[in-house]
Amino acid sequence: MRRLLLTAAATTAAALTLAACGTTEPAADKTEKKASEAITLKDGKGTEVKLDGPATKVVATEWNAVESLVSLGVDPVGVADVKGYKTWDTSVPLKNEPKDIGTRGEPSMDTVASLAPDLIVATTDLPPAAVKQLREVAPVLEVKSADGTDQIGQMLDNVDLIAKATGTTDKAKTIRADFEAKVAEGKKALADAKMAGQEIAFADGYVTSNQVSIRPYTATSLIGEVNEAIGLKNAWKVKGDEAYGLASTDVEGLTALPEGTHFAYIGNDDDPNATPFTGALAENSVWKSLPFVKAGDVHRLNDGIWMFGGPGSMEAYIDAVVGALTK
Repeated sequence: MRRLLLTAAATTAAALTLAACGTTEPAADKTEKKASEAITLKDGKGTEVKLDGPATKVVATEWNAVESLVSLGVDPVGVADVKGYKTWDTSVPLKNEPKDIGTRGEPSMDTVASLAPDLIVATTDLPPAAVKQLREVAPVLEVKSADGTDQIGQMLDNVDLIAKATGTTDKAKTIRADFEAKVAEGKKALADAKMAGQEIAFADGYVTSNQVSIRPYTATSLIGEVNEAIGLKNAWKVKGDEAYGLASTDVEGLTALPEGTHFAYIGNDDDPNATPFTGALAENSVWKSLPFVKAGDVHRLNDGIWMFGGPGSMEAYIDAVVGALTK
């Protein structure tokens, strides 16, 4: 309905122009411009997405999509869980005050509709039923959430896809070049510090009902791929899930990490349940007996680096982990 109204408005405007100047040239120019701006894309699920032109009023249902938009210079009008994004992804902060559209898994359809977006960027993790409802509001571009066979490539491809939809492909090229330069810079810094090949285990952890759960980021996770790209070796022996490369263990599982491992993690001061390594485990006898704990090789990296984010977050991660290992 919204497209029909827009088309009707454009037709009316063209008719008024013809009546005023007595020539068909301006209307022809406008038609040619409209046709040249039309965009047709295939998204992460292979679905064809058609846009009348580069999207400017964009809603994003997941934080990695939000980060991509902000990095590309597009301020989203709607974001899922704005407070959460501001807490967990300060590497690429919002530059505007978007409308909160609800949770990342259950966006409010009424709120999204009220924003009258010309594009909604979602991920393939969003339930198909929700995507179907969103398509009744505006075109939906689904980007692939993760790819355990090529996380870095998928991350950059997602930025490129969103850039094509928003007319910001030149910026996407700069983002890719900057990320590659940061990888090279981090790799050189580690090599210069004789840390190339250093084994590292990155994880996060949570306390639920007084139980500590630890989530290893294996070699097939995004963090794992970035670590290897800068010359580090992933110390985890557990197998991660197919998409994200994440596993699950407990404090006893940490005893399987090789001698000489450095342990790194990201927590958040705004969520005490997300920092068990300095909280619930601080007096745990198994934790205190671990070689990397005894050696002082436990590194809490900067808050606000979203572990599932885009190039901006991964550049911040490289700076943080290189800084921790070379200090």
